[in-house]
Amino acid sequence: MSVGRGLRDGRLRLAVPNKGRLAEPAIALLREAGYRFESDDRRLFAPCENFPLDLLFVRAEDIPEYTADGVVDVGITGSNLVEERGSMVASCMPLGFGHCSLQVAVPDDRPLARIEDLRGRPVATSHPRTTARFFGERKVAVELIEISGAVEITPLLGVADAIVDLVSTGSTLAVNGLRAIDTILDSEAQLISHPNLNEEKARRRQHLQTMLASVIAARRKKYVMMNAPADALHLIKGVIPGMRSPTVMPLADPRMIAVHAVVDADAVWALLGPLKAVGATSILVMPIEKLIP
Repeated sequence: MSVGRGLRDGRLRLAVPNKGRLAEPAIALLREAGYRFESDDRRLFAPCENFPLDLLFVRAEDIPEYTADGVVDVGITGSNLVEERGSMVASCMPLGFGHCSLQVAVPDDRPLARIEDLRGRPVATSHPRTTARFFGERKVAVELIEISGAVEITPLLGVADAIVDLVSTGSTLAVNGLRAIDTILDSEAQLISHPNLNEEKARRRQHLQTMLASVIAARRKKYVMMNAPADALHLIKGVIPGMRSPTVMPLADPRMIAVHAVVDADAVWALLGPLKAVGATSILVMPIEKLIP
C-alpha cells in the first residue's frame, strides 16, 4: 500500500487523527513536545521541520490497521479502536487525553438492570467486535445491530432495546433518556507502533516516546518556589508530600533560605495555606514545560 509521494523514505511516519475528539489534543501534545510542523483541515500530511518525522492525518478508526500493515510506523488513536480492530500493533504508551468508557446503556423507562436482562434482545453499537466478545464472555446471547451514526437514538426509534457506546461525561446518555448498566472497557488516547520497526526507526520512536512522556509528566506537576526561615525546612518537608531532597539555596539574609520543589498539580493549591502557616513567603507556582525523569 502506497503512503504517497510527499513522504520521505527513512523518516518515522506517524498517523494522527484528522478530526474528532482526539485530533486537537494530539496536535497540541506534539507541538508541546517541540515538534514543528504545519497543519490545517485540508492537509493530508505534514513533514516535521526539526526531526525526521512525517505526520499523516487520517481517520482515527483506520490508524490501527495502517500501523499494523506498515503503512505508518506509529500512530495516535483511542485504545477502544485498537481493541475493536484487533490489529497486531504494539501499545507504546497512554497519552493522558481522550478518556472515555465503552458502556452498555438502556432506556430509563424499561425494567432492564443487568446484562442478563438483555438476553435475546437487539443491542445497537458501533463497536460490534468488542461488544460481541463482551456478551460472549458473559454467555448472554443478544442480537447485535451495527450502527455507524448516532447509536443513542436507536432505542427511541424502536431499533434496539439497548446500546453499547462510548461515554465521556454521561450527559449524552441522560439527554436521550438512557442509563448505563455496565462498562465494557475504559479507553484513552495511546501511542501505538508497528511491532517490527528497523533499528533506526525504533530509535526514533523511542525519541518520540521520551518527548511525549516529558510533556505528559510535566502537565501533572507544578514547580513551587518559596522563601522560608532556615529552621523551618523540616516543617516544609512535612507539608509537601513525598519531598525528600528539595533544592535549597541560601539568601542574603543568613536566616532565610529559598526552597524549590516539584509537586503534584492537583495538590498544589491545598498546600499553599499550610506552607504559609509554617513560615513560607513569596510562594511562586509555575508550570513545567517538560519533565524527564
